Amino acid sequence: MGTGTWWFTAAACAAWAELLVAAALLRARRGDAGPGSAGAVPGPQALALLRGGRRAAVTVALVALHQHGAVAAGRKHTVRANGGPGRTRDPVQLGVHRSLRNALALRALALRPEARRAVDGLRAELGRTGLLRPPGRRRTARLLLAAAPATLAAGLLAGVGAEDGPGPGLVLAAGAPALLAALALWRLPPSTRAARRLLAELRERHPLPAHRREVTDGRLVQLYVALYGDPALALFLPRFSRDGGLLGHRTPEGR
Repeated sequence: MGTGTWWFTAAACAAWAELLVAAALLRARRGDAGPGSAGAVPGPQALALLRGGRRAAVTVALVALHQHGAVAAGRKHTVRANGGPGRTRDPVQLGVHRSLRNALALRALALRPEARRAVDGLRAELGRTGLLRPPGRRRTARLLLAAAPATLAAGLLAGVGAEDGPGPGLVLAAGAPALLAALALWRLPPSTRAARRLLAELRERHPLPAHRREVTDGRLVQLYVALYGDPALALFLPRFSRDGGLLGHRTPEGR
């Protein structure tokens, strides 16, 4: 084996090692409170986080606060505090309410430090149950996934610079699968298969009703918003959702 070919082969092996470590980090962890455990179904804000990410969780928190009169729609599609948070002890609801020192649009509200910390705490809980890939492990995995193509490129440059560099067949056979694997792992959603199965089961058990008068339980309204997003908001809270700027946000599951 020539020097150039050796350099590329070593780089390809290193890239595959990075991919294997990334795959291990992205593997779902088995927690003690999986979706099949008794009484382990997460609350509406957690379900919203699994379905639509940070803004979806904040939206459900706003729905709960609005039901208690703690928030109202502001001017120009914003949400404002409407007195204290009431008796709620929910960390996400408290974090969202503390963020509303001024009227804020949903996008800005979801990025406020108090709201971010509260949602991150909920995200960590879901990571421990195996419903979300733990954020720290996911960040590390993505660094490795970004490093794998760079490692291959460095090996290719070193090999091409030598007189006995790797042939096109070797480059294609070793490089293409690694790049495809890196892309596939990069596109894995934060929510796990167990989370997606749980959401599907809950949607099957709780189809969105045709009329809002069919539902009088406020907690059930939160569940519908968590599972369905905009359609449930438009059905149950049309004025608050429209005037508060809660409609029209499309976020990939689990972001």
